[in-house]
Amino acid sequence: MSAASALQRAIYEALSGDTALTALIGAGAITDRRLATSTSPLVVIAGIDSADHSTATEPGEEHTVTLDIWSDAAGHRQAQAITAAVRAVLHDAALTLAGHRLVLLLHRDTRLSREGKSRFHRAQMRFRAVTEPAI
Repeated sequence: MSAASALQRAIYEALSGDTALTALIGAGAITDRRLATSTSPLVVIAGIDSADHSTATEPGEEHTVTLDIWSDAAGHRQAQAITAAVRAVLHDAALTLAGHRLVLLLHRDTRLSREGKSRFHRAQMRFRAVTEPAI
């Protein structure tokens, strides 16, 4: 399993297993894609960009993880509450990855916006992760 795949699985499991987040979004509201008929609120693991982060002696990868939080509630309040819960779960988390070791996972930034003329509000969160192969 690639480091990005292992990281995505670990993030999904951590978010799915958090009762505070589940209380805000409901069960089954964490996914890797947003369908046209998706319910709201929703946390989408929108993408993971990976790059080589090896040193002269150690292999490694750096990942930018993008999460999209979707809400159709009036205003940004619900999206802000969900982003706070997601950050509490993931920022500096010690996740276990299959075949890899997570060196760090840090919240980078969050951008909140209204999605065009739709009823949806979207918060886009980015995290920086560094992984190494497990020895």
